[in-house]
Amino acid sequence: MLDVRRIRETPQEVKDLLAMKGGQYAIDRIVEVDKDRRRILVDMENLKALRNRVSQEIADLRRQRQEAEPKILEMRQVGEEISRLEQILAEQSSELMELLWATPNTPLAKVPPGQDAEFNQEVYQFGQVPAFDFDPLPHWEIGERLGILDFERAHKITGSRFSVLKSSGAKLSRALTNFMLDHAGSRGYEEVLPPSLANRDSLIGTGQFPKFEEDVFRVEPHELFLIPTAEVPLTNLHRQEILDEAQLPKKYVAATSCFRSEAGAAGRDTRGLIRQHQFEKVELVQVVRPQDSEQALETMRRDAETVLEDLELPFRTVLLCGGDMGFSQAMTYDIEVWLPSYGRYVEISSVSSMTDYQARRSEIRYRPQGTRKTELVHTLNGSALALGRTIAAILENYQTKEGSVRIPELLHPYLGMQVISS
Repeated sequence: MLDVRRIRETPQEVKDLLAMKGGQYAIDRIVEVDKDRRRILVDMENLKALRNRVSQEIADLRRQRQEAEPKILEMRQVGEEISRLEQILAEQSSELMELLWATPNTPLAKVPPGQDAEFNQEVYQFGQVPAFDFDPLPHWEIGERLGILDFERAHKITGSRFSVLKSSGAKLSRALTNFMLDHAGSRGYEEVLPPSLANRDSLIGTGQFPKFEEDVFRVEPHELFLIPTAEVPLTNLHRQEILDEAQLPKKYVAATSCFRSEAGAAGRDTRGLIRQHQFEKVELVQVVRPQDSEQALETMRRDAETVLEDLELPFRTVLLCGGDMGFSQAMTYDIEVWLPSYGRYVEISSVSSMTDYQARRSEIRYRPQGTRKTELVHTLNGSALALGRTIAAILENYQTKEGSVRIPELLHPYLGMQVISS
């Protein structure tokens, strides 16, 4: 959530920055409601001060056995006016909060301008795109031929855009999970196993609600939701907390199932493992001091990139332009792995700085050493990595002419095999 004082003092600057993300946002209405709200607060304080002063006068008149009824009637009217203003203030505060919740984060200065992915800037590339001496197959065909992916039975169990991983496919997923958790642990991340359900406050805190509520699965009759990413529970570990500066940075990693209805993504990448309603992901989250935020983003980016480097998968990293960034992000790197079936790089991780946007919504603060004053932390998150897309990349990039799939060398001890074959 943006700071209302910042919007009040520099509305045009905020408008200009938000224009990079596209869309229309109610900055003028926020300024108007904020102004009215502050005026009413002043009126209320003046009326309360008047009531306190006159109440003392009434008490003095009564002690002196003098007539106090006119002042009592006057204060009754003042009390009614205060109640009326309190009702208006409550309505305005609610509207202001809803407007702020619906306003995205502003891009950082390094974010390039542009409306869509064509304006993203490539900043890093690793590996060589494989050259096959045969017609390579897409991962869904490879997996079905090897008997390790079963989409038909998943559809029977649940519906479209779910999958069943079997035999070596299930083992490969487990091996990748263990490798990614170990990799993050070696880089100082504390492993967490959070709940797969979150309440509304948690999803508001990280910015999924209210804008993206239609993309989240709700569990009836409870006011609980299946998590779309472990970013939600990991960030909310410290909701409404004040941390000591010595506790920062907080670095967390979690392997969880993620659930997304993908309400606005019909017809996009719906074959195979690329865009599913349920998928596994290893997520990184950092909670840091504001002055450490920029370096933390670069470090987290490398934390994700080195997973792909260790797996020897070709990929590139792009810095997203303003128009291609997400709602809560101030700056985002997308890491894209090469998929032969697509003939292009496909996103496998997003690593983002949220600056203090989530911290303000979630009320996460820290106390600098030697002071009583508290400040908002900065939060960052990134995938390292999405399991389904990593499996798809291994199947496609490591496939052989004979129909088997070689396993990246680093995974041999995790998986206990070097080749998946029928």
